[in-house]
Amino acid sequence: MNVGDRHYRTIWLSDDGRSVEIIDQRWLPHDFRVEKVGTVAGIATAIRDMWVRGAPLIGVTAAYGVAMQMADDPSDAALDGVWEALHETRPTAINLRWALDEMRNFLRPLPSGRRAEAAYRRAGEIADEDVGLNRAIGVNGLEIIREIAARKKPGEPVNILTHCNAGWLATVDYGTATAPIYLATEAGIPVHVYVDETRPRNQGAQLTAWEMAGHGVPHTLIVDNAGGHLMQRGQVDMVIVGTDRTTADGDVCNKIGTYLKALAAADNDVPFYVALPSPTIDWTVGDGLAEIPIEQRSGDEVSLVWGKSANGEIAQVRISPETTPTANPAFDVTPARLVTGLITERGVAKASRDGLKAMFPGRG
Repeated sequence: MNVGDRHYRTIWLSDDGRSVEIIDQRWLPHDFRVEKVGTVAGIATAIRDMWVRGAPLIGVTAAYGVAMQMADDPSDAALDGVWEALHETRPTAINLRWALDEMRNFLRPLPSGRRAEAAYRRAGEIADEDVGLNRAIGVNGLEIIREIAARKKPGEPVNILTHCNAGWLATVDYGTATAPIYLATEAGIPVHVYVDETRPRNQGAQLTAWEMAGHGVPHTLIVDNAGGHLMQRGQVDMVIVGTDRTTADGDVCNKIGTYLKALAAADNDVPFYVALPSPTIDWTVGDGLAEIPIEQRSGDEVSLVWGKSANGEIAQVRISPETTPTANPAFDVTPARLVTGLITERGVAKASRDGLKAMFPGRG
């Protein structure tokens, strides 16, 4: 996607051929910063502290972290060590484990002298593959938007509700849930997006809204709890969200609050779609509620917020009493029964084991 008149991906290899450059998302939407990261420790910090976030982008970032380790030490012990070190940074997002497994399985048979070059090449391929997967998701999701638009009055927009950020900032490019929206806009289909603020990190307010504005997509920022109200009044035509892990049975783990949107959508007969590339499917897990680990993040994310003051200073402020305890589960699980369909790079699958196996034969 473009920022101003320049095209950006969220991560790319630096000119030195070793480091990567990333869009540091902590400062958006107020400041656009690019950071150079050249060590495994730096990669771990970028993932854990959410300089980069979104399951697909986390996976690609970790793949480059493995490559950096191979440049320093291409031994089997170092390969296993970097897998462990990076895997523990964000335990819920399955793309992280997928990318680390992909890198380790690819590199293990190679002699140590060839591993560094091969690792950087494979990490770059994973990044390019992510872009292709997300564009294909956009093409398949576009057909859903087109069908809804055909039932609307001429010129009336398709109203879409999102939660969290599943945009190009969460991937290498295009995004998952936003890819159909961008392609619809480019196709001249009128759309309007209700953007959930998505507490406590406010990825919707800070990132999705910034993306929508940059791409010229009409949108409205709402508080998280307004979605059900809008659905009751017929102001939402569909919900599209992303996912950090989807089970083989079609349960969806996504940013905290997604489950409540799915419940409201079901109660109001609003279709609820989840957009995901196939590496986000965890074929080893069936029951998402019982088997997916839910990341518990710092309570400071709940009691403190970042913002821009009237004088232009970006600052952090406290919104609760200092003595009040906090809890911060980062994700929840939406049961498959509440999901209308899973928008993948191969098509729209039913949220079930049979549906996913039909879309991806030989898996599951």
